[in-house]
Amino acid sequence: MSEVIECRADRRGRTWVVHVPEYGVYGHGRTLKAARENTEQGLALVGVAAKVTITPVTPELEKLRSAEETYAAALSEAVVSLALRRTALRDIALATRTPTTQVKLLLAENAKLLDDRQGPQPNEEPAPAPLDT
Repeated sequence: MSEVIECRADRRGRTWVVHVPEYGVYGHGRTLKAARENTEQGLALVGVAAKVTITPVTPELEKLRSAEETYAAALSEAVVSLALRRTALRDIALATRTPTTQVKLLLAENAKLLDDRQGPQPNEEPAPAPLDT
């Protein structure tokens, strides 16, 4: 089972329904675990041995995912903004109510952006301007 198939599960009444259009397989179950297992069994019947990962889909869950993405973008922006003001790492973590390890990860992800905005360090000389010929 080296292949991983990603599927979406829709709620229909009290049941989750999964469709794998690539193989024409449907699965269902009262729980997401049961729906995943049923889908894997259906795939096995058509000769596909794969692990199935399911993303549950409802309007409320889509709204939640959107809010999480918005929060993540705002958090990243706040961490970068505070770092540009030379705020201590611990203070950034306290101000954003975020673990210091996550702040470090966000700073690492945005290192290029921070370098571009901060400009040359005090002991560094600015890069010479290119000569026009």
